[in-house]
Amino acid sequence: MSYNRLKELREDNDLLQKQVAKALGITQRNYSYLETGYTMLTEDILIKLANFYDTSIDYILYQTDVRKRYNKSVIKDEVVA
Repeated sequence: MSYNRLKELREDNDLLQKQVAKALGITQRNYSYLETGYTMLTEDILIKLANFYDTSIDYILYQTDVRKRYNKSVIKDEVVA
């Protein structure tokens, strides 16, 4: 699976691969592998990417086209209901 959404997020924020890689604590090469789908995304990296871009993991994984992070209070209310 290719993670073109990672490239879109990076380019929309005018960042280089090495800048994102540094924020994630990995090498530029490893980040490149993630962006091209050569290496699978791990839970840890997904969480870091979602926090870094202030978006949801679902957005990164193409489960939604809503870029904005979920409102935690709305999610909590929906689970309780």
